[in-house]
Amino acid sequence: MAKVGDHILIIEMKDEPSYNGKEGEVLFIDDIGQIHGTWGGCALIPEVDKFEVIR
Repeated sequence: MAKVGDHILIIEMKDEPSYNGKEGEVLFIDDIGQIHGTWGGCALIPEVDKFEVIR
């Protein structure tokens, strides 16, 4: 699971293919567990989207 400050690579974001392959830093995780970061306006949903922590 990602935590604030982790750098991640988005492998696949469901219904948002333009985010696939983007990297960014996790800025915050909201109350329902969605991950927000520097990759753009969409949040990652851990149960739906595929990503990996890269550093």
